[in-house]
Amino acid sequence: MPTTATQRDPAEGARDQLDPGQVHARSVEEVERALGTGESGLDPAEATARLGRHGPNRLPEADPDPVLLRLARHFNDVLIYVLLAAAVLKAVLGEWVDFGVILAVAVVNAVIGFVQEGRAERALAGLRTMLSSTAQVRRGGRWLEVQAADLVPGDVVRLRSGDRVPADLRVTASTELRTEEAGLTGESEPVTKQVDPVDADAGVGDRASVAYSGSLVVSGRGTGVVVATGARTEIGRISSMIESVEQLKTPLERRIKAFGTMLSKVILGLAVLMMVLGWSVHDMEVALLLTAAVAFAVAAIPEGLPAIVTITLARGVQHMARRNAITRKLTSVETLGSVTVICSDKTGTLTKNEMTVQEVVTPVRRYQVEGLGYQPTGRILTEDTPATLASHRDLDALVTVMAVANDAALTEQDGRWAVVGEPTEGALRALAGKAGADVAHLERVAVVPFESEHKLMATLDRVPDGQVVVHVKGAPDRVMDRCTAVLGADGSPQAWDREEWDVLVDGLSARGLRVLAAARAVREDGRETLSLGDLDDGLVLVGVVGILDPPRPEAVEAVAEARRAGIGVKMITGDHAGTATAIGRQMGIIDTAAGHADVAITGTELDRASDEDLRDVVRRYDTFARVSPEHKLRLVQALQANGEVVAMTGDGVNDAPALRRADVGVAMGIKGTEATKEAAEIVLADDNFATIERAVEEGRRTFDNIQKSVVFLLPTNGAQSLVLLTAVVLGLSLPLAPVQILWVNLIVAVTLSLALAFEPAEADVMRRPPRAPGTSIIGKGAMVQIAAASLLIGGATLALYYLARAQGVADAQAQTAAVTMLALGQVGYLVSCRNLRGSSIDRGQLFTNPVVWWSVAALVALQALFVYAPFMHTLFGSAPLPLGSWLLTAAIAAVIFLVVEAIKAVVRRVW
Repeated sequence: MPTTATQRDPAEGARDQLDPGQVHARSVEEVERALGTGESGLDPAEATARLGRHGPNRLPEADPDPVLLRLARHFNDVLIYVLLAAAVLKAVLGEWVDFGVILAVAVVNAVIGFVQEGRAERALAGLRTMLSSTAQVRRGGRWLEVQAADLVPGDVVRLRSGDRVPADLRVTASTELRTEEAGLTGESEPVTKQVDPVDADAGVGDRASVAYSGSLVVSGRGTGVVVATGARTEIGRISSMIESVEQLKTPLERRIKAFGTMLSKVILGLAVLMMVLGWSVHDMEVALLLTAAVAFAVAAIPEGLPAIVTITLARGVQHMARRNAITRKLTSVETLGSVTVICSDKTGTLTKNEMTVQEVVTPVRRYQVEGLGYQPTGRILTEDTPATLASHRDLDALVTVMAVANDAALTEQDGRWAVVGEPTEGALRALAGKAGADVAHLERVAVVPFESEHKLMATLDRVPDGQVVVHVKGAPDRVMDRCTAVLGADGSPQAWDREEWDVLVDGLSARGLRVLAAARAVREDGRETLSLGDLDDGLVLVGVVGILDPPRPEAVEAVAEARRAGIGVKMITGDHAGTATAIGRQMGIIDTAAGHADVAITGTELDRASDEDLRDVVRRYDTFARVSPEHKLRLVQALQANGEVVAMTGDGVNDAPALRRADVGVAMGIKGTEATKEAAEIVLADDNFATIERAVEEGRRTFDNIQKSVVFLLPTNGAQSLVLLTAVVLGLSLPLAPVQILWVNLIVAVTLSLALAFEPAEADVMRRPPRAPGTSIIGKGAMVQIAAASLLIGGATLALYYLARAQGVADAQAQTAAVTMLALGQVGYLVSCRNLRGSSIDRGQLFTNPVVWWSVAALVALQALFVYAPFMHTLFGSAPLPLGSWLLTAAIAAVIFLVVEAIKAVVRRVW
């Protein structure tokens, strides 16, 4: 008998810990001896002492960062620095209203990010919801109910169907003990727990001798000794991984940071150069040069850019929400549009996580079963012809066995069907419903329950005429070992070829199907008992079924659409290699045309690969099976090391660390755990992989609109800067006053700049390859366009001003004409920016974005106010213009549009 806690030597007090990663390979006796426990459990005093040493059986709660610190992080951005610098310059100029507006923009931008972004602390809170609150524990020879938080290593715990495992347990007794571990391992089938140890190198999904904290007991009963609590449990280890995983900057954040840094250097350099030239060449006064430099900086800094980026991202968030993708971090909208690889979990993401009978084979013929999941509707076909039980006695016999030797039930709530009991038996119940089988007239007399030792279930049932029939279902080899014949078309036993059926079963298994066999036998009337030995004689095989957690039909098309968009798709699952390979082929994920491996690689093989080897593995393999959370994390890191922008999808706790590390984590909203949702940036409200594809499209549209806004906005600043720089370099009078520059920036920012956020997706948005990681937010072609527009608008502004001055026009009116040219020149350029990759001279897209024309109307109205309102003359030094000036500036704006379109056409040929 194993040693009990009361028999321990006091010197062994430290011997109450085990390496949780090795207990699955050690015998019960070894584990109990190492923990100083036994069948009677721990002595209560010893349990109290261990609780003091090990602490409560709870996940550690890290102190959250102070709110002000978290808010301050959102000011740590180059563009925000530029924005704050602009505010300081406005304060230097004494423009306190503008100072307040710009400062408010910076604060609002930070607050929006603060509210949207999820934190790791909430992910850990989601994990804690999976933990059990109480446990049945044996202490001092008595069974007690205690708080799960009070469990310690060495405690003996009792498990029953419906319990949540309260800690990591080494199983010491099992009577059909089965736990659902999909959240931890990705395994779609419940795991049968056993007492015997397993191989030392077995992955988490194969450690049948251990029951893990947070998993659910779906059937049976058993006991186990606690081997790990709190942070040392498997779920605790995952929580530590979530907390420690480094989150990378999104591609947009990296691009904007690089762009803001570059822009800041250019502005500073040109301001210094302008002052040096003005002083050394034209001997201008220092005070005047400082005023000009400040005006230049005000003109050059795109104050509205962070706000425009935020508004465009917010529009993307709204669009994605309408498409069932809830975004928790603004920049993740654009990141999805940048992804080059989507890594997806299988169970519940690509598949329905609902076992379904797909094929039925009897000794007479094959049948295909339509319909997915547990909903009991769908046709059963043979050679494309619907089959009925009345006309197919062989099918009737098989369906009856599967429905009778079955303890599951199907329930419907709000149109969703679910199984109460084993998922596999639920699939067989659904098969019976599709076939229209009625087994209510059969009375169960006795049962041989399913046990892992014999891998079958049998029932003894009485039919209304008094006949007694044995119905058996289970693993094909165990059932067929007991069969002496097969059921013929006429319902009588016939000779059979066992080897032929073995080949058939192997073929179904190779396709990733889980195969179950059905048999029956008639017994003498009046029989009331049934034992395992009663099944050794006279069973007749009635057929086999192939069961699979089926792919979502819409996900198959979504994978194909992702490939057409140049995005790779990889499946990373905790399921078996055969199942993963079969699903990978059905989904079109395995890309043999690209020379990739046509089978899945397992976690055991990944363990043997170095980080450098893994970078090659992720290039050659598309499907990964029997993986642990560490494997998923390493795979994401290997892909990122190869320069990929990675989206990771999943629904289980085991996915959370990888979701947090990925460039964008995507969680399932319905079946996903709270921990997974909190670790992700995007949550799918419909658990549909196809939604990811639509979200990628929205992400690409969002980035396109951000790029259009940047390309449009910069020439506003570029033209103003060019006007001031030219005037200082040539020693001329300033065509624009700083306050007038502010006016142009203001009206463009509140009208035209916002219009491009509402642009619809371009027709080829999902036919373009993903943007190359690391590329600038503005490409070479866009830089040419920006420079050209700046020269055109700035040159036109200078020409109008100095032409007016040469004709003797007053300076106020000449400056007003220059300001109007800047404003209307932006209108012509805006229309050109609606399509950066093609021509904007397209009648079909003229009215696809009505916001453009409303914004143009608003700008013209505001500029008219600037020109004609007397109080504006006082504030900005403007003056009324004749109608001819308006017509001239409008004509020049149209010419600017046409010239930019011609430049775009040339650029498209070059780049």
